[in-house]
Amino acid sequence: MDSILLALVGMFVFFLGYRFYSKFVAEKIYRLDPNFTTPAHEFNDGKDFVPTNKFVLWGHHFTSVAGAAPIVGPAIAVYWGWLPAVIWVLLGTVFAAGVHDFGALVLSVRNKGQSVGTLANKLIGQRAKVLFLFIILILVLMVNAVFAWVIANLFITFPSSVLSVFIQIPLAIWIGYVVYRKKGGMLLPSLAALATMYIAAIVASRVPALQIDLPSYFGGEETIVAFGLNGVAISFFVWIIILMIYVYIASTLPVWKLLQPRDYINSHQLVVGLAILYLGLFFSNPELTAPAVNSAATDVPWLPILFITIACGAISGFHGLVASGTSSKQLNKETDARFVGYLGAVGEGLLALAAIIAVATLFTSQSDFLGAYSSFDAANSGGLGNFVQGAGQLATGIFIPADIATTIVAVIVVSFAATTLDTSVRLMRYIISELGSTYNIKAITKTHVATTIAVVSSAALVLLPEGPQGFGSGGYVLWPLFGTSNQLLAGITLLLITVWLKIKGRNYLVTLIPMIFLMCMTLYAMGRQLLMDWSGLLSDHEFNFLLVFLGTIIFVFAAWIVLEAINSLTKKKPVEPKDKAM
Repeated sequence: MDSILLALVGMFVFFLGYRFYSKFVAEKIYRLDPNFTTPAHEFNDGKDFVPTNKFVLWGHHFTSVAGAAPIVGPAIAVYWGWLPAVIWVLLGTVFAAGVHDFGALVLSVRNKGQSVGTLANKLIGQRAKVLFLFIILILVLMVNAVFAWVIANLFITFPSSVLSVFIQIPLAIWIGYVVYRKKGGMLLPSLAALATMYIAAIVASRVPALQIDLPSYFGGEETIVAFGLNGVAISFFVWIIILMIYVYIASTLPVWKLLQPRDYINSHQLVVGLAILYLGLFFSNPELTAPAVNSAATDVPWLPILFITIACGAISGFHGLVASGTSSKQLNKETDARFVGYLGAVGEGLLALAAIIAVATLFTSQSDFLGAYSSFDAANSGGLGNFVQGAGQLATGIFIPADIATTIVAVIVVSFAATTLDTSVRLMRYIISELGSTYNIKAITKTHVATTIAVVSSAALVLLPEGPQGFGSGGYVLWPLFGTSNQLLAGITLLLITVWLKIKGRNYLVTLIPMIFLMCMTLYAMGRQLLMDWSGLLSDHEFNFLLVFLGTIIFVFAAWIVLEAINSLTKKKPVEPKDKAM
């Protein structure tokens, strides 16, 4: 199939999904009310609850949920061929991710901006709430570890991207001051900030002195610096510490000071990045050298592993956390939920589709692809790097030099991952505080105590586990569990929306059908991984205590919540949650 035709088909499917399906869901299923008083207005505190323009909020929401996951997952899943990956991205985005993200946002807005974890108490019961909160806590902890690991490794691999990423922080703070203190517009300052970032990236890619190359400062792999760690390992440690300090500060600041303006800048990065990729594709028309279906991929079956490998980009439970954790507190009008929630999912689907095409066109021949993707482990370790190189190659189609394009792509990926990281830490702080309130542990309800717990535990999880990547293998080791638990969370969130719709007497098939499919695939995948890959009981794999321990807890808790929800769904007179609009 022609690569341009593939891109056009994907765009057309996304257009149909937003134009028609999301409109049907908004009007007939969720029944959005333009006169409903949203939590952003009802509880406006200038910190977490802030009424926000829908374009700015879309930028925050999209860049918070996107991160590196809609790139990494599809880049790995091309292992089974580009066709299965594309089909799951298209159908998953339109019929699963869209209604999930949109629904979690509406459900939270109708219930005073409460998170999906808290709403489990109203819809299913107290036990379900506590179980759900613990699943969410484990998931966001893994998100923190995985994305910190990704960013630190990208800084080491692409040192020319560091300067541009760090320039964004003071620029975002300046924009926040201009907009919210001086009542200025955000568009022009954001575009000026983006231009400054890319100028810095271009200059740094050509001037070695501006590249923050920590491994070379510490003597590289050949030099033992301290504690038996070489220059690369020490560089990784330093970057993790810097990132943890950053996310501590960023996650405790009012959203208007850094979170919103930085995310708005990143939303423009999305537009620029997608424009570079798709224009480069249309002008260069590269050949799809990856097979449509890879018959050599026999070590790991695509069913059910494909559906947990591509989470973000098809459907992701983390989106429900962002929608109900931060986005619902900033929604200006309830009718904006369709634009923010469903279109946010579509934006991520476009990014996932671009990632698939970038990898599928990277190699000069099918044999080169099969050499790089010789096993699922090889796909896991090389997927992100293959995307960055493939995206850089596409950019040459519009005459951007490959080294500059690679730096810009790395800046985009790191910016998205950093946004997800500090949003996730903020969410983890909320959850720790909520658990403190539930169990009457007043100390951990305090902002800085809860944030300290979140940051220290995240740093420990990324730094301490041993693994194939050497020191700091936590993010790499946790990636398989991240995908599975992420999809379980999405399934449980769809389950909550389904219960809510049933209580309201509405057609709940739009959430029930994708929920059943997702729960079946994910529980099947997790059971298979626990028995065959992580415990080694049915294979020759080594026992992995961390994955077995966390995976078993999540599996048991998820199954328990499903049973609680089934009991709730079969009640003749379910309890009516107290939202203000019908």
